[in-house]
Amino acid sequence: MKNKKKTRLQLAQDEAQAAINKTNERIEVLGTYTSNLYTALTDIQELFDKIRNVPNEKKLQYEELKLIRLNWKQQAEKIEKDYKDAAVKNAGVGVAGAGVGVAVVTMGPTVAMGVATTFGVASTGTAISTLSGAAATNAALAWLGGGALAAGGGGMAAGDAFLALAGPVGWAIAGVALITSGIFIWKAKSDQEHIEDVFSLISERDVKSYNLAIVELNERISRIADESTKLESAIEKIQTFGFDYNKMTEAQQYELGAYVNLMLSSTQLLVNPIKGVQPKYSTQDYKKYVSWGDKKADDALSGDHKTLIISLANFLYKIDLNDRDKKLLWKSLIKNKKMLKSMNVSKKEFGISVIDAVLEALNYQYSSGVK
Repeated sequence: MKNKKKTRLQLAQDEAQAAINKTNERIEVLGTYTSNLYTALTDIQELFDKIRNVPNEKKLQYEELKLIRLNWKQQAEKIEKDYKDAAVKNAGVGVAGAGVGVAVVTMGPTVAMGVATTFGVASTGTAISTLSGAAATNAALAWLGGGALAAGGGGMAAGDAFLALAGPVGWAIAGVALITSGIFIWKAKSDQEHIEDVFSLISERDVKSYNLAIVELNERISRIADESTKLESAIEKIQTFGFDYNKMTEAQQYELGAYVNLMLSSTQLLVNPIKGVQPKYSTQDYKKYVSWGDKKADDALSGDHKTLIISLANFLYKIDLNDRDKKLLWKSLIKNKKMLKSMNVSKKEFGISVIDAVLEALNYQYSSGVK
C-alpha cells in the first residue's frame, strides 16, 4: 500500500521540527562554549585580583565586569533549578496537545548557560528583550518546553510557561500541534484546506526564524571560541608581569588595560541575547498598544486577556488574515478544548473580539514601524 502523500502543513511542520532540533543542538553547543568562557573570565579575574596598586578606575571597571558575570551565572543556575522543578512537577502531565508524557530531563549547567546567553540576562537581571527575573526564567522555560524537550518528544505542561512563550519555538511545536489537532472539525473540505494553509504559513515563517537563529548561534559560538583563545593567551602573559602594577613596565601596564577591554567584550558575549529567538511581540509592544488613543478594542477585554493577546500576537506575527481566515481560526480555537485549557480561557470568554484585538495590536505595531 502506497504511503499517503504528506500535506503542505505536514511538510512545513516536519521542516520546522528539523530546524528546532538543529537550533536546540546549537544552543547546547553554545552552552559548552559559554561555560568555558565563564571559566576563562573567572581565571583572568582571579589574576587581576592578585595585582596590587592597580589604579582605581581600572579596578572599578573589572569589578563591574565581575558583578555582571556573577549575576549571569546566578541566572543560569536559577533557570536550571526552575527547569528541573518544572520537569518534576509536570512529569506525566504531557505537552499541551502533544498527547505524550513529559520526560524528567536533567538539563545540566551547560545547557542552562546556553539558554541564559540566548535570553541575554544582563548585570541588572534584565534581558535586552525587556524580560527580567521570573519573566526571563519563564521565557527560558517556555523555550525549553517548546524546543529542547520537543526534540525528544516531550515538553512543558500547559499553563503559564505555555503562555509566556518568547520566540517562535514553543508556538511552533506546542501551539501549532495543539491548534491543528482541532482543524479536522470542518465538514467542508475547502474550509479545512483553507485553515491548513494558514497554519502552513505560520510554520514556514517560523522556519525562517529558526534558520536565522542558527546563523546567529553559529556566529556567537565562533566569536566566543576566538575570545576564549585570546583570554587564555592573556592569562599566560599576565602571569609573567608580576603582581605589582607599579613595578610593571609602561608597555605591560598598557597591555593590562587592553586585557580589561578584552574582558569587557568577552562578558558582552556572555550576556547579550541571540535576537533570532527573542519575541516578535513583547509586553512593551502591548503596553504601547493599550495606551494608543485610537484603538477599537475594549479596555476591559485587552486588560483581561493581556497574556493571551501577547501570545496570539507572536503566533500570528506577519501572517495576513482575511475575514474568512479570521473566522476559521477563531472557530478552530473555541472548538478545541485542549487549546482553551492551555490558554486558561473559557469558550465564553474567547469571543472573536479577542482575535480582532490581536490583529489590531499587530497592525498598530506594523504601522508604527517598530519591527
